[in-house]
Amino acid sequence: CKEEGEILIYHGPTLARHKADCPVSPLSVHLEGRCGGRTFDCRDVGFIVGEGEDHDIPIGIDKALEKMQREEQCILYLGPRYGFGEAGKPKFGIEPNAELIYEVTLKSFEKAKESWEMDTKEKLEQAAIVKEKGTVYFKGGKYMQAVIQYGKIVSWLEMEYGLSEKESKASESFLLAAFLNLAMCYLKLREYTKAVECCDKALGLDSANEKGLYRRGEAQLLMNEFESAKGDFEKVLEVNPQNKAARLQISMCQKKAKEHNERDRRIYANMFKKFAEQDAKAQEDTLEATRREKDFRAHQGSFGSRGRARQEEASKAVSKKTLEGVTNEKEIGSPSMDEQKAEGHV
Repeated sequence: CKEEGEILIYHGPTLARHKADCPVSPLSVHLEGRCGGRTFDCRDVGFIVGEGEDHDIPIGIDKALEKMQREEQCILYLGPRYGFGEAGKPKFGIEPNAELIYEVTLKSFEKAKESWEMDTKEKLEQAAIVKEKGTVYFKGGKYMQAVIQYGKIVSWLEMEYGLSEKESKASESFLLAAFLNLAMCYLKLREYTKAVECCDKALGLDSANEKGLYRRGEAQLLMNEFESAKGDFEKVLEVNPQNKAARLQISMCQKKAKEHNERDRRIYANMFKKFAEQDAKAQEDTLEATRREKDFRAHQGSFGSRGRARQEEASKAVSKKTLEGVTNEKEIGSPSMDEQKAEGHV
């Protein structure tokens, strides 16, 4: 069982997987799709990974197939993002934002060429083809599928060296377009960090690229990085002073920054007020505890004074009784002088 975002995958029995066995080219699958207990799709179909949309297959299956091997079976639980999304699929009677269950069996596939097995000419030819496919997907609102196509260009050409001048210019042109288009796809998918990264790559190829600066500014604005976004839009105006959209975005950055700062001030003001109230309450509790302790000690002192007075009175009474006892004893037990004299003459 493996979870990836809105794809939950239960793998069936498999053989040992080798990287070279993973499908990246034309393949044949058997699939059964269910929604709400109803089977809406059951067929054998052949297609290229990343192009399932052309055969009414949701992007979640493309993603899962990248990790499957020959004759492997799995059950996929697809959320709307990796299913048919907000548009649904009227052809199958699927409502917008529906959750889907697919049973998929990868029957066979042909191993595609690795990048190192292709020469530069072939890579450039394939780059032109997948760029066009990506554009078709993008215009159709299939942004994840478009990402797969543009990503192929990057994987083929980004690390390509030893090119002729003509090949180098063509390669750089394809890479620049791929990074810019990927940035736009990620903006649509609300993956703003990835959009910024792609713009950085594009600007590494052309530091004054108007689209790269503008799209990076858009992504940073949506990430609440107002100063950075404003800086990018200002650079756009340096490249093209007539870009009205950039001027509007600068105003938006200033407005959003002001709103954000005011909101922060309110939050911190409320926090400080709360802390002040807590401190005042704690101080009041401390003073009350101190007052109670003083009262207790004063009360205890009063009891102590009365106790000492009683103790002194009792002591005096005991002393008086003792003195009286001694006096009486003398009176009873001691003979008088006359008696002593009389005894002396006997």
